[in-house]
Amino acid sequence: MPKQITQGFRASFVDAIADPFYESETDSIRYFPDGLLVVEHGKVKELGDYNDLRSRYADIPITHYPDHIIVSGFIDTHIHFPQMEMIASYGQQLLEWLSTYTFPTEAKFADRHYASEIAALFLKELLRNGTTTALVFTSVFPQSTEAFFEEAQRLNLRMIAGKVMMDRHAPDFLTDTADSSYRESKQLIEKWHKRDRLLYAVTPRFAITSTPEQLTNAGKLLTEFPDVYLHTHLSENVKEVEAVAAVFPGHKGYLDVYDRAGLVGERSIFAHGVQLTDQEFARLAEANSAIAFCPTSNLFLGSGLFKLEKAKSRETPVKVGLGTDVGAGTSFSILRTACAAYQVAQLRSQKLSSFQSLFLATLGGARALCLEDKLGNFEIGKEADFVVLNPRSTPIMELRNQRSDDTLPPTLAAISDQLFATIVMGDDRAIAATYIMGDLAHKA
Repeated sequence: MPKQITQGFRASFVDAIADPFYESETDSIRYFPDGLLVVEHGKVKELGDYNDLRSRYADIPITHYPDHIIVSGFIDTHIHFPQMEMIASYGQQLLEWLSTYTFPTEAKFADRHYASEIAALFLKELLRNGTTTALVFTSVFPQSTEAFFEEAQRLNLRMIAGKVMMDRHAPDFLTDTADSSYRESKQLIEKWHKRDRLLYAVTPRFAITSTPEQLTNAGKLLTEFPDVYLHTHLSENVKEVEAVAAVFPGHKGYLDVYDRAGLVGERSIFAHGVQLTDQEFARLAEANSAIAFCPTSNLFLGSGLFKLEKAKSRETPVKVGLGTDVGAGTSFSILRTACAAYQVAQLRSQKLSSFQSLFLATLGGARALCLEDKLGNFEIGKEADFVVLNPRSTPIMELRNQRSDDTLPPTLAAISDQLFATIVMGDDRAIAATYIMGDLAHKA
């Protein structure tokens, strides 16, 4: 069958058009109780009320999802594809956990065939959970990055990834050198960055596992290729912060290590940030850098509670997206991750609304990745990656999220309540379908 150029999708639609941490919900959230999304050549042509648009699009095929909610595709701003098979490994904090579980697992990815097998499983799992874009650690082996990009390209996904740079304080079988990491990363950038929907991130693992020379070379790559990303870890764990201070004496703090190497900028995404100081929040805000908030991982490894209220303050506004951080994170599901983010906020005596969670999972993640011109909501011209949510996908969710027309009128407050319950109770079962550029990529 020939590919359909123009097609429509009918359901309830909710998307973020501004940041609800700073704007009112009525100004930041768009809601169509019975909406029509028109997709043409894989991009959004129009979104509006079904009754207003149906006569203009009477001749196009329309896929109808009654009693479902369609949202923009979920964006995962920090995840490790080689750690998929070691998710839920018991009983260590960060540094010990890396040595016990992570490094031995990542050694397998020297095998290109094995890396290809896991890449296929990994991307299938992302799509099954409604994640359409992710910022991904591969491994120190360039062939693992090649395998990941090849599979992502085959699926026509908007993905960002990079080879890990790691030249000390790791097993010999996992280390590169300052020179080899620069050379291999450059070759990967030249081959894969901006190839179809793929993008590259320069990826030093974290400060402890890179020499000053390697971090300097990472900065050199950012200078030579100013539209690539910087993706690394920052201030996740108390012992980690102490170790960085010991390895880099004379620096003002963990972030300063990266800053001196030229790694703190608008396209820099730092995972975790649990132990950041007020001065470091201010510096990230000044540089317009981003933080990947990874609550399931931070709770699982006992790293602490991220200060979301500090990152989203008016004094030090930092771009924030959600990260599953598999395998320290405990689920591929952005819904489960958003639920954990709500719980972390509660433990810090803060609130996180359903619309704020939706923003972090979609438009907030797109802004963190400097992709808000392409992703994050249903504005005209954006890439049509989206998720169909079934808010009654389990018996208890069926009870909790009864048909809105049986209980509440289709108001913003009503959809907020239904969306919140779906976030708290939902998981991969709530993903009825995932679409990539308007094409079905997963169906429950």
